[in-house]
Amino acid sequence: MTQQSPSTVRVELGERSYDVVIGTGLLAGAGARIAQLAPGARVAVIADENVDAAHGDTVRASLTEAGIGHVGLTVPPGEATKCFAQLERIVTFLLDARIERGDLVLALGGGVVGDLAGFAAAVTRRGMSFVQVPTSLLAQVDSSVGGKTGIDTSHGKNLVGAFHQPALVLADIGVLNTLPAREFRAGYAEVAKYGLLGDAEFFDWLETNREALFAGDMALRAQAIETSCRAKARIVAADEREGGVRALLNLGHTFGHALEAATGYSERLLHGEAISIGMALAFDFSVETAGCPPDDAARAILHFRQAGLPVDISQVPGQLPDADGILSLMWQDKKVQRGAMNLVLARAIGDAYVAKNVDPDTLLDFLKRKMSVAAAS
Repeated sequence: MTQQSPSTVRVELGERSYDVVIGTGLLAGAGARIAQLAPGARVAVIADENVDAAHGDTVRASLTEAGIGHVGLTVPPGEATKCFAQLERIVTFLLDARIERGDLVLALGGGVVGDLAGFAAAVTRRGMSFVQVPTSLLAQVDSSVGGKTGIDTSHGKNLVGAFHQPALVLADIGVLNTLPAREFRAGYAEVAKYGLLGDAEFFDWLETNREALFAGDMALRAQAIETSCRAKARIVAADEREGGVRALLNLGHTFGHALEAATGYSERLLHGEAISIGMALAFDFSVETAGCPPDDAARAILHFRQAGLPVDISQVPGQLPDADGILSLMWQDKKVQRGAMNLVLARAIGDAYVAKNVDPDTLLDFLKRKMSVAAAS
């Protein structure tokens, strides 16, 4: 494997600023970085079972080599793990192990573990520091950066949680070689999102380099991840708690989260797959209501198709609620304000905005048409 020298993206949040380090070999060097970050702290490693089997020994060896005391707990893979029961299990583990407020929680895995362990760190002893060690593409470019932590409920995705920034993010791109192809594709949806919402030149670059990036070109992967993280860092620094511009990061997510809830946060539909469909729906809706050029929508949707991602509701396996049911789930979105539906739409590729007070009848009609096409296919 080609080694990629680390690069660093700084998330500027005053006293809570932190580094996102991107490169290869970072798992093996995690202990040295953590020893420098928090001398004398113990570490509680919370890991996805599959990730722990593949990479846990490397992380534990690095902690031992750095003289860091550590304990560990594994959780099942999959979105369904982001639940109250697993949150209680982690918090109880931290307390039983006498992990102190000045110690560290280390989240080793994809977005599920990062969100769940980060939320546990946020609430245990009224707030502990934690380190994100994301091992999926999706987590490296999105969920590990920005401090959103939380769990899902039957009402919707990420509706219980806290803003709690990590102390450090270590994105080892070498581990992406061990990701199942489906997981890599799902993560790529979030990479493309950054181009679609605010960086048309980056989207152009992705169109040119996607095939080589998927084929394993480490330099291109590093560039794509760094560009994505820099985009998110700028937005988070400007709007940490999503009072304004940070909502743009939710392009496609109101549709996508509703589909995830409708499929029970199961393997039927991975998060990135739901977001791919959600962005396709957002662009189609933008053509109808926001003046987005049809060619831009077609170009965005084609890019997802070429990446092997779903773009139609008909591609969701199994039964779904009707359009009214999907819309009901969309009303649980965190961008809903005082009973008004707000959606992130696009005027063009690279020009997203928050559409306020979207007419629910227009949206329902749009969903009914999309669902009828899905039913007929």
